[in-house]
Amino acid sequence: MRNIEPDDRLTALRDQLARLGAFRRSSAPHPHPPSPAFPERWTRGVLHDLYAATPADAVAVNAFGLGAGLQAADGGIVVWGLHEMMGWEAGRPHGPGLHEMGLAPSDVLLVRAPDIQTLLIIGEEALRTPAVGAVLLSAWGEAKALSLTASRRLALAAETGGGTLFLARAGAAPAPSAAETRWAVQAAASTPLEGGAPGRPSFSATLLRRRGGGEQRTWTLEWDRDARSFCEPTPLSGAVVPMAAQRSAEAWDKHGRHVA
Repeated sequence: MRNIEPDDRLTALRDQLARLGAFRRSSAPHPHPPSPAFPERWTRGVLHDLYAATPADAVAVNAFGLGAGLQAADGGIVVWGLHEMMGWEAGRPHGPGLHEMGLAPSDVLLVRAPDIQTLLIIGEEALRTPAVGAVLLSAWGEAKALSLTASRRLALAAETGGGTLFLARAGAAPAPSAAETRWAVQAAASTPLEGGAPGRPSFSATLLRRRGGGEQRTWTLEWDRDARSFCEPTPLSGAVVPMAAQRSAEAWDKHGRHVA
């Protein structure tokens, strides 16, 4: 995983993206078709909002976003813009952990953003590059800069460049945006492997809203690192609930608002 984090990070990012510009993402069909367990197809050229169900689910929403980004990238690079506040609150990316998700160093370009304004610029710059298949922007907390206007700019950049954008947020309530879909994500029970080894990353993903309408629905999913796909949990006994999932679950209405 390439890492950009000097003070002139935007210049470094533009230089890196320019070097990638000669490579064009394949126009072939999606290499990871939806599975029966999770039929969602991540459409190119749109924005998807991902919200951590609770602040404790920040790691889960970022992991879910990385998995979705890998699926949507169609062989292209995934650019991960990480708000530094997210790193302070939820922990910085851990190499061995990313490897366990099936991520190779060549898959992801990580760019740290000191503030939300920089994070938004990273997203727009990355989405203009043909080699970039997907962008994950991870932001912590409520921020005026993450406005409806800003989301429209991001959605337009995604539409223009053809990449898929995932905006992962923790410590924030769902807000109006130009996103195609809006999700609430939280950690779910993990099924231990043989010998009591830790199980696959597990998620509860609730579709809160889809542009054009649709029913709210929740999936419980595991991430299969070898297939690089979300799959149905293995039906074994002895499931272990991760710490993030031990917090009380919050209810959401059809607009993505918390319900007491």
